Amino acid sequence: MEMFNQNQSGACIVQRDFTVLLEVGHPGFETARTQLSMYAELVKTPTTFHTYRITSLSLWNAAALGWNAERVNKSLELISRWNVPSALTQDVRRIMEQYGKLKLHAEPDHTRMRLTSEDQHLLDELSSMKSISAFCMERTNEHELVLSGEKRGLLKRELTRLGYPVLDYAGYRKGNDLAFSWRSNINASKDSTFSTYGKKEQAAFALRAYQQKAVDAFAGGEGIGGSGLLVLPCGAGKTIIGMAVLEQLQCECLILTSNTTSVRQWIQEIQDKTTITAEQVGEYSGQKKQVRPVTVATYQILTHRKSKDAEFTHIHLLQERKWGLIIYDEVHLLPAPVFRATADIQATRRLGLTATLIREDGCEQDVFSLIGPKLYDMPWKELEQQGWIAEVKCQEVRVPFSPELRSTYLQAEGKHQFRLAAENPAKLKVVKRLLERHQNLPTLVIGQYLDQLEMIAREIDAPLISGSMSQQERVQLFSAFRKGEIRTIVVSKVANFAVDLPDAAVALEISGSFGSRQEEAQRLGRILRPKAGENKAYFYALVSEDSKEQDFALNRQMFLVEQGYEYAIVYEQGTVH
Repeated sequence: MEMFNQNQSGACIVQRDFTVLLEVGHPGFETARTQLSMYAELVKTPTTFHTYRITSLSLWNAAALGWNAERVNKSLELISRWNVPSALTQDVRRIMEQYGKLKLHAEPDHTRMRLTSEDQHLLDELSSMKSISAFCMERTNEHELVLSGEKRGLLKRELTRLGYPVLDYAGYRKGNDLAFSWRSNINASKDSTFSTYGKKEQAAFALRAYQQKAVDAFAGGEGIGGSGLLVLPCGAGKTIIGMAVLEQLQCECLILTSNTTSVRQWIQEIQDKTTITAEQVGEYSGQKKQVRPVTVATYQILTHRKSKDAEFTHIHLLQERKWGLIIYDEVHLLPAPVFRATADIQATRRLGLTATLIREDGCEQDVFSLIGPKLYDMPWKELEQQGWIAEVKCQEVRVPFSPELRSTYLQAEGKHQFRLAAENPAKLKVVKRLLERHQNLPTLVIGQYLDQLEMIAREIDAPLISGSMSQQERVQLFSAFRKGEIRTIVVSKVANFAVDLPDAAVALEISGSFGSRQEEAQRLGRILRPKAGENKAYFYALVSEDSKEQDFALNRQMFLVEQGYEYAIVYEQGTVH
C-alpha cells in the first residue's frame, strides 16, 4: 500500500502531480515550510492548506545549493502525512540527475568550447534535435561535442529549456585590473548594513556573517563560481555584498540597476566605503554617458532605441571595456533584450542581486541559464530574528464600496472593475485613520494611479513623488524625509525598486499592479531596515471588499506568505478575521 505510512502526523500531503499541500494550522507547519522553500514554489495560499509545486527549476536551484535527490526525497518523507508516491520520487531523482549531466569546458584560447557528458546516448539524442543541430557542433568522440565559444550562452539557454542545465566550467576572463580597498574609517551613521566597532561616529568596516557567507557562496560555488544569484531581503545590504565581491576580484566592473536614483546610490556607496576615486566611477544614464573603470548604468538606457525596429543604441556598453564583473542589481527586473546580450558575454563573471526570483513574465529559466543559479538565499524571517531587519506587522484592510460605487462596479467590465476597486474613495478615510494611529512614525503612502495619489496627497497635505518629478526635487524630498522634516510622503511606483528610505516605519499600500508578487515584496521592503527601539514596522494593504482587487491581493501576498509573513484581515468596521 502506498497510501499510509507511520508519519500520520505529518503537516503535508504530497501528491503525484508535483504539488504539496501544507496544512496551515499544523504544529509542524513552520518546519515543513522551511524544508519546502528549498525545493518547491508556493502557488496558492488559501486559509487551510497552502499549495506548493515542485518544478524542474526549483529542483535545479536546490541542486546548485548542494541538495541531491536523496535529500529532497528524504525531506518529503519526513513532512508527508502519507507515503510519498514512488513515481514522484523517481521523477525527482531523474530531474535532479539531469543537473550536471552536461559540462562545458573551454579550449586554452577560449575560441572553442567542449560540451561533455558521461552519457553517450544523451549526446546522441541531443545531436539529433533540430534546435541543437543549429549550433553546428562537431562530434569529436562519443563523449564530446565541440562548438564555437561565442555560442556558449545561447547553447546553455537552449539546453536548459530542453531540461539539461549545463555545469559551466569554461571559466571567466579576469578583466582589467582595478586595485582598491575598503576605507579604514567609515561614517557609521550613513548606513546600517555593516558591523561597526570603536567610536560611534567612525567605524572599522566588517561584513556581517551572512553577508560574508553570500560573498563566499559566489566566489566558491563548485563548477559555477563567478556566475550566479544571491537572494536576500531588502535592507540586508545587497549593495555592500556586491561591493565585497568586487573587492575580492579587484577588477573593472559594470553595474546595472533599475533607475537613476539607484545608480547614484551605488556611486555614493562606492565612494563612501572604498578607495575607488570619483574619477574612476562613471554614471551611464539618460543624463550622463560616462564610461569609467566602474560604470553604473540603468537597464532602461541599455534597452533604449530610436524606433521599434532600430538597434539598441547603448547595448554595446556590455562590451565597451574589458569588464571583469557585471552586477545585475534587482535582477528580477532584467529586461528581455538584455538576455540576448548577456548570452554573448558568458566569459564575464555575472552576479545577480535580488530580494525575489519572481518574474511576472515567467522568464526565471533565462535568468538561471544566462546569469546563473541561486547560490545563496537568506530567509527574511531569519534576518528578522537576528535583528538585522525590522519585525513587520502586516494587515489587509478591506474597505467597503459606497452603494452607488458598488452599483457602478457591478455593471463595469473586468479591468475597469479592478480600477474602480483600486481607486475606491473610501480608502481616504482609512489612510487618515492609520496616519493618526502612527502619527509619530515616518510613513509612505504607495499607489499605482496618479489621479488617486494626487487626491490623497492633497487631502493629507503631503508631498507626492512621481515619475514626472525631477531627480533633484526627488532627492531633496527623500533627504527631508530621512531627516524627519517630513513625516509622510505619497509615492508612485517609482518607489517600488531600490529607493533608499531607511527611516520609513509604516507603509500604506492604496493600490497596485494587479496580482504582482514582486511589487508587494518590494513595497514591504521599503520598511524593513532596522528601527530604533522595538525594531517594528507596519504594512497595510488597502483593498476594496468583495472585489477583483481583493482576489488579486491573495496572489500579491503569496511570496511574502512563503517567507513567513502573515496578513491579518481587518474590515474597515474593525473586525479582525
